[in-house]
Amino acid sequence: MGTVGEKLGPVGEKLGTVGEYGARPPVKQSCMIDFSDGVCDPDRMSIVDGLVADLTDESGELDALVAALDDDGWRMLTPAPGWTVAHQIGHLAWTDKVAAIAATDADGFAAVLEDGATNPAGFVDAAAERAAAAPPAQILADWRDARAALADALRDVPDGVKIPWFGPPMSAASMATARLMETWAHGLDVADAFGVTRAATDRIKGVVHIGVRTRDFAYMVNGLTAPTEPFRYEITAPSGELWTWGPDDAADVIRGTAVDFCQLVTQRRAIADLDLDIVGAEAHRWTGIAQSFAGPPGAGREPRRDGAEASRR
Repeated sequence: MGTVGEKLGPVGEKLGTVGEYGARPPVKQSCMIDFSDGVCDPDRMSIVDGLVADLTDESGELDALVAALDDDGWRMLTPAPGWTVAHQIGHLAWTDKVAAIAATDADGFAAVLEDGATNPAGFVDAAAERAAAAPPAQILADWRDARAALADALRDVPDGVKIPWFGPPMSAASMATARLMETWAHGLDVADAFGVTRAATDRIKGVVHIGVRTRDFAYMVNGLTAPTEPFRYEITAPSGELWTWGPDDAADVIRGTAVDFCQLVTQRRAIADLDLDIVGAEAHRWTGIAQSFAGPPGAGREPRRDGAEASRR
């Protein structure tokens, strides 16, 4: 589906692997990665409603950004190569719809997998192209229907039940968080297309959590050995609260705002465009490969401005 990190899509296992629901095409999205502790702990189903509410709010804000666009606005190119606003919203609609199917209809999701296996490298892009070709009002209506169905489906997933997906099955909490991350990242692409800065909120914590949890994954997909020692993350929330992960005495530390950290791990900004304080050789190396979505290593983005790179010590 093009450059990973430019576009996010549903993630698959390696080509040719077969699971309970059949062959899984190697498509791309955060959902393949296991981030099932903490915010996404499948045993803490009481948080699902909160995560679904965050996803609903994130989607609603993006909806407000695109709802009044004319046809030219929907055809506006975004920073993801080849993708217009229509592709971005159409892709979200498709993925939310498929996630709702996965949560409610095992046979229906098996059919999606079977269809994807006929074009494993391109069926996500093909779905986005089909969606983008529809009239804007239809794209928006389809997305609204899909995300409403997904919200209802996730709330109804029984405690302890995991949802089949293109990669390993996921808890409802993990699925909600993964959908939040993708909606946030694609929303940033849309906002960037129009030069708009969206207001940051503390629901971004779910995106931060995935970024922290996928540290070792970034090493793996780049053919590198992850360090055995944990990092320390000191991330300042939009509200000003300090969110921390990792031991106080870690040799490698990443400090900065939640927005900058999330732009790093979703590869929406080059490191030179971010105000991050990076301490330690391994932290330095990781920030050059960080990615919170599955698939091969992402190419990232070119710097948007001149100036000093993130602080490194």
